[in-house]
Amino acid sequence: MTAYEPETTVVVAGKDVIADGVVSLTLRDPDGGPLPAWEPGAHVDLRLAPGLVRQYSLCGDPADRHAWRLAVLREAGGRGGSAHVHDRLRAGARLKARGPRNHFPLVPAGRYLFIAGGIGITPILPMVAAARAAGAEWRLLYGGRHRASMAFLDELAHHGGAVFIRPQDETGLLDLGEALAEPRDDTAVYCCGPEPLLAAVEERCSVWPRGTLHVERFAPKSSGETTPDHELEVVLTRSGLTMTVPPGTSILQAVEEAGVSVLSSCREGTCGTCETAVLEGIPDHRDSVLTGDERDSHEFMMICVSRSRDGRLVLDL
Repeated sequence: MTAYEPETTVVVAGKDVIADGVVSLTLRDPDGGPLPAWEPGAHVDLRLAPGLVRQYSLCGDPADRHAWRLAVLREAGGRGGSAHVHDRLRAGARLKARGPRNHFPLVPAGRYLFIAGGIGITPILPMVAAARAAGAEWRLLYGGRHRASMAFLDELAHHGGAVFIRPQDETGLLDLGEALAEPRDDTAVYCCGPEPLLAAVEERCSVWPRGTLHVERFAPKSSGETTPDHELEVVLTRSGLTMTVPPGTSILQAVEEAGVSVLSSCREGTCGTCETAVLEGIPDHRDSVLTGDERDSHEFMMICVSRSRDGRLVLDL
């Protein structure tokens, strides 16, 4: 059995420095044709080099089917993807892309509060445009280390007083206490940025109605609690296989070693590529993608990091 998702060939039609440490890429079909459609919150997997696949949020205009735009922050302590984009990727280069895929969709709401930190503005940018086009009430809090490091400021300026730019060296940290002081059931809160910001917003929103908050992480969520790995039995129904997964081995790794091909990318529970349907068993969710309701349903799991609460899982693989 082989998992398959179509790949799209794209060419780097433009590369521009748009802020300190941030470049934007414009990707097009090499023959000028339309690219796969997407909606705000979507990301694509880019195969930058052999063995180097990274996920980037689309931040252009979903109505423009002939161009994808994304922005990449150079990460000093990264795993090589951002350095490759900044230092080696040139205009005219051809890449393979998978997706778009969306685990951060914009839900209908009468009112939106968008909170972005640093490069976390990328998935938020098209959401702002969509909310404005829908006639919804909205505002954006956008923080960064300093103004020169904050991408898309000129573009956001067109939205007027609904956008609050808060460089940390000028105004300090975002005032989440004021922004999230009053829980509202008519408001969808969207947040993307560094982990300290996400954790602070999650804490503030813990008293808000369930389902109000929507977050996207670029790195795995840290947890103060760790559940020891135990040996578990995994049944792959479509492949007709039953396997024992020992401690220290991920389900994804065990499945691949058994000769079953599964789509995967980040292998750290952030991209959602390896999402797998659960037919029996209760997953021990350790990803940073699924919402609380999705976890409680026990219908899907990310097999790159998650395991089993009761020692046995039956998966649709």
